[in-house]
Amino acid sequence: MLAILVLLLIGGGGLAGWLYLRSVEHEVKRVDAFRGLPDEQRPVRAAASALNFLVVGTDKTEPGDSVSRTDTIMVVHIPRSRDRAQLISIPRDTWTTIPQSLPEDGGGPRKAKINAAYAWGGEPLLVRTIEQFTRVRVDHVVVVDFAGFGKVIDVLGGVEVSVDKPFVSELAPGGLLKPGMHHMDRALALDYARQRKQFADGDYSRMRHQQAIVAAVMREAGRKGVLADPGQLNDFLRATAGAVQVDRDLALSDTVWGLRQIRSDKVTMLTSPTSGVGTVGDQSVIFPDLPASAKLFDAVKNDRMDAWLAENPSAVDGN
Repeated sequence: MLAILVLLLIGGGGLAGWLYLRSVEHEVKRVDAFRGLPDEQRPVRAAASALNFLVVGTDKTEPGDSVSRTDTIMVVHIPRSRDRAQLISIPRDTWTTIPQSLPEDGGGPRKAKINAAYAWGGEPLLVRTIEQFTRVRVDHVVVVDFAGFGKVIDVLGGVEVSVDKPFVSELAPGGLLKPGMHHMDRALALDYARQRKQFADGDYSRMRHQQAIVAAVMREAGRKGVLADPGQLNDFLRATAGAVQVDRDLALSDTVWGLRQIRSDKVTMLTSPTSGVGTVGDQSVIFPDLPASAKLFDAVKNDRMDAWLAENPSAVDGN
């Protein structure tokens, strides 16, 4: 869920962060994210030198659960200038067409929630689905184990998270967190990021809360000077490496070095436009606003996000 942001933050650390990352790069697992995807069937790259990452957060919350649940889907756009980033969350319940279904369902295209793609076909089918939904070419894939990333929060000694609505948790002091800034350890932060049923807007709240934890991790790492402390940096990178998988073609250390100018205040968080919630059969789903989404992702594809953001300032999460 948060891995690419950590990579951006490390990139800001300059040569020391790059050298440390090279030392742990071999610990990062690789996935064959583009297996079976013919190049001629994929979107073309409309903008030279821009990068688009697909960031997937997986979560195994039940003991013995063999299926990773895709609770977070983000398209991260890095413009040609390499000095900023836009993180676009796509609600996991987005109702769309999955290009390929399970064999028992006929194996052909089928309407479903967008996160079904990962359950049915792993990273390759999710890449294919996201590219079909956005018409944006995915350059690289980062998969984060949701629970494993909690180790990063441990290394930081917890994080200060901005809570937007009253949050009930048996892990919270007194069982309730009121709106405002709160210190969260690993368990409480992950509980906050997972919850949706207690909030009226469900998945929208969960996405905002995940983004709040993203911001908190970046602030805390910067505040504690992790990048300047060899011991802390080593622990931080090794915790991150253990929670992350990347595609086979991603040159991790070189990519991070190329993104070293990006700081936390240059990261913009957005949500793919939607037209509301509803039900399909017995499923609660989120319907995409297709015309608005097309304009957003066209700006991503053509590396014109600065102009799009200037025209749509209210689209920035938190505004």
